[in-house]
Amino acid sequence: MALTQSTMLTLGTTAPDFQLPDVVSGQTISLKNFEDKQALLIMFICQHCPFVKHIKQELANLGQDYVPKGLGIIAISANDVANYPSDSPENLKAMAQELEFNFPFCYDETQETAKTYTAACTPDFFLFDSDRKLVYRGQLDDSRPSNNLPVTGKDLRAAIENILAGKPVNSDQKPSIGCNIKWKPGHEPSY
Repeated sequence: MALTQSTMLTLGTTAPDFQLPDVVSGQTISLKNFEDKQALLIMFICQHCPFVKHIKQELANLGQDYVPKGLGIIAISANDVANYPSDSPENLKAMAQELEFNFPFCYDETQETAKTYTAACTPDFFLFDSDRKLVYRGQLDDSRPSNNLPVTGKDLRAAIENILAGKPVNSDQKPSIGCNIKWKPGHEPSY
């Protein structure tokens, strides 16, 4: 398990578009699917990472709490399934169904979407405002699998609450920490 942290993409960056299949519905998902949403949360996660397993119920809770309030959410897995078969679309679908995700969970087979977002770890969170400008990229909270702190989602939730209330998001943000994205051999990004 190679530990890494998010790249902290520059705040104000415009959300790059993508076309990815939802592992549950089979539909192709893009930014257009979220046009009517007040804000958009993009989460790079996977099925096997202990950091994601540690917070998986909170990921589902975020959907239950904020999708009805106008937040668009999409989860994306970009891991190489040849070397990490537990992150296959079938296993991602099982995870989404088990946790009752109320948002799309997409598979980035080419890993190009992960690269355009400079996603580096699982989990990696990117929150965009109504203009799809980046307002938050950082950790869910201070909890880690080994530190015995409760999973609260407080850092990400504070950013979501502010953006949905039309308030500025604090730019003092801590990077997310987790397993590195499992890049296909020879496809590793330069960042």
